Amino acid sequence: MTLTIYNTMSRRKETFQPLETGKVKMYCCGVTVYDYCHLGHARSYIVWDMVRRYLQWLGYSVRYVQNFTDIDDKILNRANAQNTSMEKVSEKYIQAYFEDIRRLNVIDASEYPRVTENIPAIHQLIAELERKNYAYAANGDVYYQTENFPEYGKLSGRDLEDMQAGASGRVDLEDPSGKKKHKPSDFALWKAAKPGEPGWESPWGMGRPGWHVECSAMIGAVLGETIDIHGGGGDLVFPHHENEIAQSEVITAKPLANYWMHNGMVTVNGEKMSKSLSNFTTIRELLERPIDPMVVRLFVLQAHYRKPLDFTEDAILSTQNAWETLKAGLLFGYQYGEKLAWEEINPKSQICNPEIESFQTAMDDDFNTSGGLAVLFELAKELRREGNLLTHQGKTDNSPEKINQMWLTLVKLAQVFGLSVLPVAENKAKSESLSDAEIEVLIQQRQDARKNRNFALSDSIRNQLQAVGVNLIDQANGQTQWYRVNRE
Repeated sequence: MTLTIYNTMSRRKETFQPLETGKVKMYCCGVTVYDYCHLGHARSYIVWDMVRRYLQWLGYSVRYVQNFTDIDDKILNRANAQNTSMEKVSEKYIQAYFEDIRRLNVIDASEYPRVTENIPAIHQLIAELERKNYAYAANGDVYYQTENFPEYGKLSGRDLEDMQAGASGRVDLEDPSGKKKHKPSDFALWKAAKPGEPGWESPWGMGRPGWHVECSAMIGAVLGETIDIHGGGGDLVFPHHENEIAQSEVITAKPLANYWMHNGMVTVNGEKMSKSLSNFTTIRELLERPIDPMVVRLFVLQAHYRKPLDFTEDAILSTQNAWETLKAGLLFGYQYGEKLAWEEINPKSQICNPEIESFQTAMDDDFNTSGGLAVLFELAKELRREGNLLTHQGKTDNSPEKINQMWLTLVKLAQVFGLSVLPVAENKAKSESLSDAEIEVLIQQRQDARKNRNFALSDSIRNQLQAVGVNLIDQANGQTQWYRVNRE
């Protein structure tokens, strides 16, 4: 089986071949930190989290980088409105980002470069573009000269003559008279600071970077000239990613990314999400209804990442019901493991190969999560049937070993989607009799979480085990020993 990825650049599925065997360099455009993250952000970062998890499941070492845009007109406007500083606004919403996205079980990125930490790299890139005659200064601003890059438009498929600067909600306001730009499609690399605005000294005067140059500079500084995968929302294809390509590739004479991936947009009841339509929903508003974070993840992953996703109350209700099925399957071992004498089964039992093959076949087809989830639901439904037989007849159709394999398979595959559940506090009496096999599964989940820098989940599992009398000892070799505390 071979992983294929739909490449926005070629407009077709391509076999995935990383630049370096066994390693993947992946970059995703991060948030502009002036407000709380909304449903569109949730969809995007759950998608890239899934892609990363699946690549790791395949055995790749993934270096995943996601930036923070911490200087922008919207941040400055928010700071002025709140009579505070740009730094305080950006720091507040960076922390809010982590609070919200971690509740959705999104693994922390390997690195989070910030624009304000990469000003020297931005200066260097702009200066090189100017030296190569791809940029020109105009009264403290610096613009990219699009007509000098013949391939401009190759990602979006747009003709240069038809392009207008300021797509995707970003409008150049620094040249309203049109006297600074050579062409309407030229875009800002450096903006002269207005009176009272924060700025940095540069060869072109006090100012700050344009939006597009930031990602080019940070990718080059952190990951190098060419990366394997560049991800982002479909609204970033033009102009943001188109401009990244123009900036980076004229400097390096190499592709900026070998695979361009874009997730579909989120609508609410068929309409574009907008505050003016009163259908704008943040992640924290959604989770405080309350809605289980796993329901949000499942809702996102039920649709193919490239397709539009319509958020409706009926869709969420349907997903809640679907999650109850999966949740019951994931909790099966805690509920029935003792009855099936799983403590006598090797906790490292082989998982079910046919289900693994079906799962990988689906996911290798451009991350077909709906096909992958179908495998999970079949396992969960079979476990529910076995649980009903065990409850009402005191026996099952399959051997304890076979059922154990089914459960371990479900747990492992659910981890690829970031779908997990621990025994709830109401079941503490049952939890105190966790079998050795169940403890080993939780410890493996914790090790996976630590490997993926998901420290919130790691700590949660440790606390859960401690609460039921299981203490963990992390060894220097990366292994974890455990023992039961005598409560008598």
